[in-house]
Amino acid sequence: MTAHTSHPLAKPPAAPLRETSAHLLLRGWCIFLLAAALGGTSWLMAFGTVASAAVVVGSALVSIVLWLALRPDVQWRRLPWFAMAYVVLAVASLAWSAWPAATALTLLLLVSTTLQAMLVAAVLTWREIVRATASALKWILGLSIVFELWVSLVWQGPILPGFVRPDGPVDDPIVLWSRDNLFDGGRIQGLFGNANALAYAALLGIVVFGIRFALRAPRRTLLACWIALSAYLLVRAGSATAFLSAAFVAAVLVSVLVMRTTRRPGQRTRYYLAFALVGAGGLVAVWALRDALLDVLGRSSDLTGRSDIWAAVWARAMERPVLGWGFSTPWVPTDPAFDGWIVDHGQTVMQAHDMWLDVLLQLGVVGAAVMAFAYLAFVWRSWFFAVDRPRWDLVADRPYSPITLLPTLTAALLVMQGVAESGPLVGWGWFFLVMLAFKIKQAPLVGRGPTELRLAGEQGERLDGQAS
Repeated sequence: MTAHTSHPLAKPPAAPLRETSAHLLLRGWCIFLLAAALGGTSWLMAFGTVASAAVVVGSALVSIVLWLALRPDVQWRRLPWFAMAYVVLAVASLAWSAWPAATALTLLLLVSTTLQAMLVAAVLTWREIVRATASALKWILGLSIVFELWVSLVWQGPILPGFVRPDGPVDDPIVLWSRDNLFDGGRIQGLFGNANALAYAALLGIVVFGIRFALRAPRRTLLACWIALSAYLLVRAGSATAFLSAAFVAAVLVSVLVMRTTRRPGQRTRYYLAFALVGAGGLVAVWALRDALLDVLGRSSDLTGRSDIWAAVWARAMERPVLGWGFSTPWVPTDPAFDGWIVDHGQTVMQAHDMWLDVLLQLGVVGAAVMAFAYLAFVWRSWFFAVDRPRWDLVADRPYSPITLLPTLTAALLVMQGVAESGPLVGWGWFFLVMLAFKIKQAPLVGRGPTELRLAGEQGERLDGQAS
């Protein structure tokens, strides 16, 4: 006769762990911070300078309050020290700045972006960072295509910043927020009012949505649609530098996947030599065929006027080569030092269109060296974060996580973008550099470490490879 035992082998059933409302609100705030950083010039285009400044100041104050209230677990010895040194040097440049008002104003943006990036990295796990970034990109890219549709179908014509209709023909379309090109085959600009900015956001979207797809996150069909939308926006933005960045990101992805197939240390050496030869050959080929490539991409041999900008910036940087003229990222066009200094298409230029030249101008050789070390440290750590198999005990065959691709692919994107844009110094470029560099040092293994495990326990987050 069968009898019931009083000592069952399995644990009694229980409701699954759920995220608390407080943490849901916190993650929502992190998504807002990421979307605000990714949106970039969208705030200026839609609401103007005053409202954009209010968003920067207000979000910074809220983030400070959250830091003080939550007191997240942070290993203060493991900070992205070179990135922090760059911020300190930028603040110190107030002492010798040739444009102190512009320095003070843009320092507010730099410091608040740094603080918010560290907050997101401190309060979210690796999986949540990918998830929150995907949510923020959905908002930005989704609203960009909706905005272009609205301009074409409802507004029916070009639109100036602040939802203003031009009185007549515009002398130069660079002043337009949207050129109403969605259905005529021209370049589209989305919420950014800048096709290059839209293209880089779309490229990042392909990376992040692809990682989510590889993680087997829920609703993979919708994720595939988001990847397709990102690719469409990348193509329609028509940014030559973004296309080159996409090729470089793809090459880095292939390199990481190849390195993951190695079983012995000696195999990596052979691959590194092969990568070096292929990279050197590729650079030589690109340089030799640069005119043909630019023709294919629809760009002039001077990279759409960038060579003139670079020459002017270099000449001025050499007047103060050691510590530079003072921090100002971006350049403040209303400041007398920048107003009318370099004019392109009738507009005062707000950047050097090269990250390294911009840093050299503002903070001299010292600042350029600090930034180089910041990127070198970030690229180094993100590379081995991606290619090293996760290991914290004797088990040596744990599977790789697609999450570990995010830092190294983002680094590849930012490095290439920095060649022809100053975007990595401000907005989401700086935000992601600080956030990912900080997170790698705080949690060098996905799902392992005090912060990752504590948050996983509180949130009911799964630690297996299928977590989303």
